Amino acid sequence: MITSAHIIGGEAVGGAELFYVRLVNALQARQQPVLAINVAGGQVSARLRPETEQIHVPMRAIWDVWSRWRIAQIMRERRPDIVQTYMGRATRLIGVAADRRPVHIARLGGYYNPRGYRHAHAWVAVSPGIRDHLIRHGFPANRVFHISNFVAPRHPSSAAALRRLRQEQGIPEEALIVTAVGRLHPVKGFDDLLAAFAAVPTTIRNRPIYLIIVGDGPLATELEQRAVQLGVANRVRWPGWRDDAGPFQELADLCVCSSRQEGVGNVVLEAWAYRRPVLSTRARGLQDLITDRQDGWLTPSADPVALAEAMELLLRDESLRHEIASSGHQTLIARHGEEAVVNAYLDLYRHLLG
Repeated sequence: MITSAHIIGGEAVGGAELFYVRLVNALQARQQPVLAINVAGGQVSARLRPETEQIHVPMRAIWDVWSRWRIAQIMRERRPDIVQTYMGRATRLIGVAADRRPVHIARLGGYYNPRGYRHAHAWVAVSPGIRDHLIRHGFPANRVFHISNFVAPRHPSSAAALRRLRQEQGIPEEALIVTAVGRLHPVKGFDDLLAAFAAVPTTIRNRPIYLIIVGDGPLATELEQRAVQLGVANRVRWPGWRDDAGPFQELADLCVCSSRQEGVGNVVLEAWAYRRPVLSTRARGLQDLITDRQDGWLTPSADPVALAEAMELLLRDESLRHEIASSGHQTLIARHGEEAVVNAYLDLYRHLLG
């Protein structure tokens, strides 16, 4: 058995935190010896399986000297074979000599500044693009590995639950729904999505079209004002941040990812898990994930006109939506399913331990 320790410094739940929870829980379910090091009282800690051993460290910042000392103490006492860090704060708070155990793996879910990650022994990139990014910055190619994310299995909601959700959002029963999920931040391209939505007919085959944007962030007010300016505010819904945006994706006839840059595109994996068709930009990370016209539909980044044309095409063609949704689900199981990804991590651990 390989003993692994997993360290993350975030308290709120974002993409990296959710994957941390999924991987630690999956390793625990396989009865692999696993230690979770995280922040006390955070949402991450609460989501781990009750039998998972946890040690809480504040990790207030990358210069938190006490947390650095405490993590080093835990490594000396517990002597794991592998220590895997998530995001920059946790990665910078640990230092292990190159010829010592544990083997330090830093997992990168985005195109971050590589400077704070160089001291790790090996690196996991969640997309081929991020792997190339690290290699271009001088990281040794034989120590940089690509392993994707996986999402938890999704069980369909009842028709009654989805009907209630539709009613709560004030969306007519006959409406077609487009759903997008993400932080309301410039990199997510929601301004492009609103412009594209405004260019799509208000109805298709006598069915009104509604847009749901699930998330919160610095552009919340600006984007809502933009929807007013475009004349679509009455058909756009803003549920805010949700720990689980899945029901809104499940409600959708079409899921859209308008990002200008992504690590791996967890929202795409989530949509595939619900067997929903995906329309996406060709942003870095997304074009590595999606095979155009097979398991998704790709358009150029930051191009609202192309996004609108594809959106209208897919909303008009139910059979095409069903076809790419089915293919997306197959891709999820084959390449991004829990078993495949957990096996890849365990294989990597064995490889690095020699």
